Parts: sequence; C-alpha cells; structure tokens
Amino acid sequence: MALFWKYLRQQKKVILVQLLFSVIFAVVFWLYRLPLEAVLYPCLLCLMIGILLILADYGKARQKHARLERISRLESAMIDDLPDAKRLDDEDYQAVIRAQQAEVRAIDTTLRARYQDMVEYYTMWVHQIKTPIASMRLHLQNEDTPTSRKLQSDLFRIEQYVEMVLAFLRLDSASTDYVFREHALDAVIRQAVKRFAHEFIDRKIRLEYEPIDRKLVTDDKWLSFVLEQVISNALKYTREGCVRIYMQGPDVLCIEDTGIGIAPEDLPRIFENGYTGYNGRVDKKASGIGLYLCRRICGNLGIGILAKSELGKGTVIELDLEQYQLRKE
Repeated sequence: MALFWKYLRQQKKVILVQLLFSVIFAVVFWLYRLPLEAVLYPCLLCLMIGILLILADYGKARQKHARLERISRLESAMIDDLPDAKRLDDEDYQAVIRAQQAEVRAIDTTLRARYQDMVEYYTMWVHQIKTPIASMRLHLQNEDTPTSRKLQSDLFRIEQYVEMVLAFLRLDSASTDYVFREHALDAVIRQAVKRFAHEFIDRKIRLEYEPIDRKLVTDDKWLSFVLEQVISNALKYTREGCVRIYMQGPDVLCIEDTGIGIAPEDLPRIFENGYTGYNGRVDKKASGIGLYLCRRICGNLGIGILAKSELGKGTVIELDLEQYQLRKE
C-alpha cells in the first residue's frame, strides 16, 4: 500500500492538471449560464477513465519496481537486464548505470591483476626464503650448545612467520589446497606439539597431554597450522607453569595455559585482523594476525573456535569438532 501512495504522489501533477481543467470548464459554463450538468458528466467520465489508466499504469510501475529491487540485490557485473526505458529520463539513468558498470569492471580487473601479482610475488618470496632457513637449520643441528638451541628457537619463529604469510595469501585464493580426509586427532596434535619440543624444554614449561582416541574428517595440514598458532601463543604468554591439551566432552578440544591471560575488554576482539590488545602493546612483537588466521581457517574447516580467559590466571582456546561427525554422516 505504501508503494501505491508513493506512486500517487509521483502522479500528483497529472491529477492536479486534470482537476484544474475540470474546474476551468465548470467556471466557463457557469459564466455563460450554461447547465453545469453538461460539464459534470464528461468530467466524471474522464475521471473514471483516468482512474482505470492510473490503475493500469500502477500495475506496470509495481512490476518495474519489483524487477529493479531484484536487480539492486545483484552485483554490478550481473546487472545486464534492465527494464525497458519508457521515458527519456529512464534512458539517461540506464546510460549512467552502464557507464558506472564499465568503470567498476575496469577497476575490478585492475585490482584483480594487482592482487594476483602480489600473491605470486610473496608466494615466490616465501619459497625462496625457505631455502636459507633450511640451510641454517642443517648447520645448527650439528651443534648442541645453549647458543645453537637459542638460534634454533629463533629460526623456528621465523619459519612460523613465513608460514603465516603463506597462509594469509592462500585464505582467499581459489586454488587453496584443502583436502578433507579422516585423520586421527592424536597424530595431528603430536605433530604440532613436536615442533615446540625444544621450547618446552628450554623454558621448563610442562606439557600435560594424554593420547586422544578421536578421529575426524579434516585437512591435517591446516588443522596443524591452527594448533601450532594456538600452542605458540600459549608458550609466548606463559612465563611458568604448564600447557594442557585435553578433550572437554567428546567434541571440544581445549588448549589451556597458565599464562598472563587476556584482559576482559580485549577478549571479544582477539580474533580480529591486526588486533593485539593490551598484551600486544606490552609485547611489541605481536602482529595480531595469528588468531585471525585461526578463525578464518577454522571457518573453512567447519570448526568452531572460542577463547576463555581470566587475567593473570591463563587462557583456554576451545575448538568445537562436533560438526565433523555430522559431515561424516
């Protein structure tokens, strides 16, 4: 009904002109002492015909409005079937729309090309930087001194940052290599924990973990990346104590630390891109990307991720694996 009243307001000039002509005819007949019935009958007839024409035109206007509403929900590149232009201003509006479409397509093509160039460059950079990292690791493996262990730990951090760059680039790539298979959760966890063995030993932080008899359908490489990021954060912000990895119920994997915790005002935003919060401002090395990548990857894997924390007492990251059972069925 609102559309009908809006249509009438748009047609008010036509309606007012018709009423004005009727009044002019009535006044002229009255001035010449002619019977007013002679003008009232044609006016009523014209009014009835006008109402029918308005109703018919309103039906077409409503169809056009519904079609334009559907078009408005499409992307710019998909708008190629505009309603027929009945008036000159319709043609002008459609010309403006098509000009804007052409400009949007040109900008989109340019941005896609630039993005693809950037992805190719940084992908090449990542693979190139891995060669000297592997070489340094081989040289350090021949020594077993406090300095070499410290250098190996720092080198492992560099590898993590390189993997984060590669993961960030692949998030929105059409060629992202997700391969879903059934895996033993225990094997994936052990693989992730093994990479931090030296850091657990050097910093004298306990690992509390018992084998988990649970299988799930997932991509083990990407799930391992998530686990490594969470364990890395747990170690980074834990000065002493332990890191616990356990199942809460049949479907929730928990990674808990006894670290400094997360401020209550920061907790809702820790999965945002680039958000570091209070801990990140204290630790100048924080990038605010790790947990953002975890959230995005968990979304692609169909895993729920949630953080619970108490300042000064530690943090728990929960991975909800319940959806995998439904996927498998």
